[in-house]
Amino acid sequence: MTEETKPLKLDLGCGMRKAGPDWTGVDCRQFEGVDLVADLREPWPWADGTVDEIFSSHFIEHLTAAERIHFANEAHRVLKLGAKCVVIAPHWASCRAYGDLTHVWPPVSEFWPYYLDKEWRAVNAPHNDGYTCDFTHGCGPGLDAQVLTRSQDFQQFAARYFKEACQDIHIHLTKR
Repeated sequence: MTEETKPLKLDLGCGMRKAGPDWTGVDCRQFEGVDLVADLREPWPWADGTVDEIFSSHFIEHLTAAERIHFANEAHRVLKLGAKCVVIAPHWASCRAYGDLTHVWPPVSEFWPYYLDKEWRAVNAPHNDGYTCDFTHGCGPGLDAQVLTRSQDFQQFAARYFKEACQDIHIHLTKR
């Protein structure tokens, strides 16, 4: 595969743990593995519709509400039609969400992806005109390793009733 046809896969806010060698690691600091130092609170350096995939783990919780809206809008702008974006953040009820004082509140919740859907916003949140993105989405918990070894019934019970069962939120977005 030539450089020209190689898919552009961005790991945004990668820190020192880039998703893999085929990914372009982007962070605001020059850590080992970072391929591009960029402030993602500003307009992103990629052209419209040029990115094949986005992955972002434990970055978005460091952004303000307005910066999160900017993140969603820019992700939508740079992704190709039908391309995917995976965002992982600490679950709002886990100590992982509020233990790191660099996290910005409110925390990311399972309800946020609805605001990234243009049709849903038009009906349910017409006042939210800062968004320009339009994604379909799926969302689920990143369960604690000890919970994952148990039955699906127990996993569902734990996710509902045990505060630390859900460590992360996994949001899967598809550009439409």
